[in-house]
Amino acid sequence: MNQTSELLFYFVCMESFRYTQACAGVPEEVFQMSYPEVDFLYLNEEDMVAAGVKDMAGCIDAMEEMFKLMKVGDYRMGGANGNSHGCMVMFPPSSPFPEMPVDGPDRRFMAMPAYLGGVFDMAGMKWYGSNCANKEKGLPRSILMLTLNDKDTGAPVAYMSANILSAYRTGAVPGVGYKHLSKPDSKVAAIIGPGVMGKTSLRAFVSVRPGIDTVKIKGRGQKSIDSFVAFVKEECPGIKNIVICDSIEEAVKDSDIISMTTTVKDSEAEFPYIDTKWIKKGALISMPSAARFDEDFLVNGCKKVVDNYKLYEAWEEEYPYPTYDQVQIVGSKFTDLKQMGKITREDIIDVADVITGERKGRESEDEIIVYSVGGMPVEDIAWGATVYRRALKEGIGVELPLWDKPEMA
Repeated sequence: MNQTSELLFYFVCMESFRYTQACAGVPEEVFQMSYPEVDFLYLNEEDMVAAGVKDMAGCIDAMEEMFKLMKVGDYRMGGANGNSHGCMVMFPPSSPFPEMPVDGPDRRFMAMPAYLGGVFDMAGMKWYGSNCANKEKGLPRSILMLTLNDKDTGAPVAYMSANILSAYRTGAVPGVGYKHLSKPDSKVAAIIGPGVMGKTSLRAFVSVRPGIDTVKIKGRGQKSIDSFVAFVKEECPGIKNIVICDSIEEAVKDSDIISMTTTVKDSEAEFPYIDTKWIKKGALISMPSAARFDEDFLVNGCKKVVDNYKLYEAWEEEYPYPTYDQVQIVGSKFTDLKQMGKITREDIIDVADVITGERKGRESEDEIIVYSVGGMPVEDIAWGATVYRRALKEGIGVELPLWDKPEMA
């Protein structure tokens, strides 16, 4: 290990110790099982709220700690390179089997397994089904559950509702970017796509940049816009000005932080377009979704930051070039540009390198930064383990038996 690596390892260990101290308070014996008996904690959505799943500041801290652990390699996800987003089950356009689902908007099942070390030291998997038609039944588009497992035996330790958990970790990962990449004096935020991700992204905005007093909203339907406005009034009292925009151009112009959280079609040519001329100098554009930019802007006009470069390498392997149409996360546009020889690997910065000081984040007041957020199962493990341990400490949830003694050991 060279001197730079030793210093980085020391930095991460010290920060992990501080995070551990902040999370202290649960007796060690609480986490131990009396094998072969196995029990696990069931947490429904109300339990999750009671255990603090909506603590955005805490979630951002957990995501930052996760990135530090990823920097030194103390994690594993699926796939050959240990960085896969997950395994997706999709359906055909038509089927001779009447019971089999057929393809539709956002219709899929997804398994997202991972292990995360450090203070979290937990394995698990998020599993969800998604179908836009759910909204007609009063259900969310996706219904998610998270299982946490003992890293050694594989025994379940918790089974929890994960809709709010997933939404908040999805907002908190951009929140880490806002903390390290946005201008401290940011005042105006734009949300393009005022759904669940838009709501938690805004919560993260105001958590790290409390000076934000204006939000600009561009949505497709009045129902989602009205729901978002009600959310802002209830959850973000520091925002005094709510502006409903008729176009993406209106939303983008004069905004300090821009979040693209809208669903898109299957071709880059049909992605929402953002003209370079609309973007304010010094803006941060957060991208948990996709958009179409001028190529020269992406090559020469902005700093390109991703949540985990190895995730995009995994997508390159799973969805060969051109990848952006298939993955629909802007970091895959960065790797497509690399494949084309327009940019190099060094032009794509890992946010963990910014956190640890290995690479510079914002370097000037006028610098425009595009931050790609792909979504990783380690995020669910980080926040799920944190909330689980809070629930144990507070006596929240229902303990359920798996067995007293396994019948087929």
